This record gives sequence, structure tokens and C-alpha cells, in this order.
Amino acid sequence: MSSGNDCRTQTFTKPALSEKEAAELVDRVFGLKVSWLRPLPSYDDQNFHVRVSGSNNAAEGADEYVLKITNSEDSREPDLIQVQTQAMMFLSAEGFPSATPYLTRDGSIMSLESGDTGNKKHMVRLLTYLPGTPVAKIATSAQLLYEIGKLAASLDKALAEKFHHPSVKSLHRGQFIWNLANVPLLEQYIDALGQNKYRAVVEQVIEQFKGKVIPKLSSFRACINHGDLNDHNILVDSSSASLENPQYRVSGILDFSDMSYGYYVFEVAIAIMYMMIESPDPLGVGGHVLAGFESVVPLTAQERGALFLLVSGRFAQSLVIAAHTALLYPENKEYLMITAKTGWKHLMTMFEMGQEAVEKKWFETAQAYTHHAPA
Repeated sequence: MSSGNDCRTQTFTKPALSEKEAAELVDRVFGLKVSWLRPLPSYDDQNFHVRVSGSNNAAEGADEYVLKITNSEDSREPDLIQVQTQAMMFLSAEGFPSATPYLTRDGSIMSLESGDTGNKKHMVRLLTYLPGTPVAKIATSAQLLYEIGKLAASLDKALAEKFHHPSVKSLHRGQFIWNLANVPLLEQYIDALGQNKYRAVVEQVIEQFKGKVIPKLSSFRACINHGDLNDHNILVDSSSASLENPQYRVSGILDFSDMSYGYYVFEVAIAIMYMMIESPDPLGVGGHVLAGFESVVPLTAQERGALFLLVSGRFAQSLVIAAHTALLYPENKEYLMITAKTGWKHLMTMFEMGQEAVEKKWFETAQAYTHHAPA
């Protein structure tokens, strides 16, 4: 859902290689023979699920990969892609279910290649394929929501305390539209909503965000955020044989392209918002995610006090940018508006209930875990 540095015109930056060209790329750059490949969905980049034929070079028996061809705009920031990839490798080494890159023929983690049209260049990586089912396709339980919250905190804590890289400063992405600190930047795209009750709520979110969140940012604890722990970027598999009551565990964390410096409270707010999207009890989600997060990183009173507006701010980012994108690409409007329909409903419900009532529900649910923490 959150893709791209801004709302640039996708037509000029997204790669468009054919399957034949992609297979030739894998052979030429990575020295692997493709037995089959198929496209994977992506907004800004071009991704392929690739299976390679048996090779002595294949990493520890791995024979399935994701070929990631980065859009030409982001490919101009090699330091940023480098540090995101190194972060994935670091997290994998720390025991997180993160993809790792297969090295190119010359031993690099990525390669800048000529694009499909004109003189555009695209950064190319081959990442290990992570099996699993996206959270969006299953019914989440309180236990899984708790685990997702715990994962979000553990991931940020590991990056903040142990991850070092010469290019880590490139994660300071001041005008990055998807960083939660940049909710006020939505004002330049808000005309896409037209004049209606939805716009009025978003304007309210932006104004309250400017007045109540921005002045408090300096009191929040800083860290590196994954920034996009949505229900398609978290994979799970079932750890039980029961079809009636499957127990899920996280088996994969995808898409590190929205990584940036932020704050611990940003990550939990983003996770809460995305876990709300498909939930039959959206307002009940927050407390379970929060409890998991706080089992690793307890929030301060200041951070907790901003949570409602941070979740609302992420809804506003997602909904405004979806509306703006739908104007640019009317052929995708139906798809974009399906997601938006649920999001608008949840944001409106949050504002109808009000901050105090929503927070009471979240905090009481989280409090209950202090007496009955999951195994």
C-alpha cells in the first residue's frame, strides 16, 4: 500500500521487462538458469517469482528467489537501497524471517542495469523467496496480533541497538511522503478528495497532527522503522494441523523500501492501522498489537498519548495518496477504492467514537495482558 517516495508519475519510472528479458537478466547478472518465473504484484517496482534449475552456485539448496527490479527513480539512490538490503541481511542473521540477497557474478548484492526503454537504469537484486500466506488472507487471532506487535518492536529495537552501516544516514528521508512525521505534506494532495465529509476529517487529522504530534516528536524515542508492516508484507504459516483452529506464526517480513528514521511509536501505529483494515473487529485490534509491542518496548505516556492521531495519520496518508493515485491512473481506480472503502469506514468510526473512547478500549485490552501474557 505504501510504495514510492512521493506521488510521482509511475509511468516514467516503473520497469516493464518481459518474462524472457527477466530470465536473461537472471542468467547474465547472477549466473543462474531460470526453469520458470512469474510476475508478482508491485506498485513502483517490478518483481518476479523465480525458480532456478539445479546449480552448484545455488545458496544452500535455495532454488526459489524474488527478482526485484527497482524503479528508475529510486535506482538513483544506491546508498539507500544498499542500506535497506544490508538491514535485511542483518535481521536475517539476528533470527528474523527476512529475505537475503543472492550475490551477482562479481560478488555484489545488487547491480545497476540498463532498463527496458530509453536510457533508464534499474537496480536489480535477487532475494531469497520466503514461503507463507499474507496476513491479509487469513482470519487474525488475538495471539497473532500480539505476535505482530512483538515482532514490530523487536525488529526496531534490533536495528536501533545493533545495526551499523556507513550509509545508514541515507535513512534520514526528510520529505519521504510515507514517513509518519510527514502527515502535514498531505495538504499538497488533498484536492484529490474533492469536497466532502472525508476531506473534512482528513483536514481535521492534519490540523490536530500539526498541533498535538509534531511539537512532541522530540520527546519520542527515535529508531529505524521498517515503515510498512502491512497485512501483505507479513507472511505467516500454520504451526498446527488443526484446520478449524490453526495457530499461525510469522514466517516472513517483506518490502523494506519504506525504511527510514522515525520513532518506536510510529511502528506500532502503522502496524495497528494495517491490522485494522480487514479485521471484523477493527477497533479491537489496537490493544492486542499494543500489548505485543509493549512486551518488548513499553511506550511512554507521551508516546501513548499520540497513538490515536498517529494511527489516524497513517489512515490519512494511505487514503489521500490512494485517491491521488486513482486520478493519475483511472484504470486502477476500482482496485484502489476497494481498499479505500474499508479505510474510510474505519477512520470515520474512530473519529465518531473520539480519541478518549478508542484509547480506553486499546489500553484496557493491553492492560489485560499484564495479567495473562501469552505463552
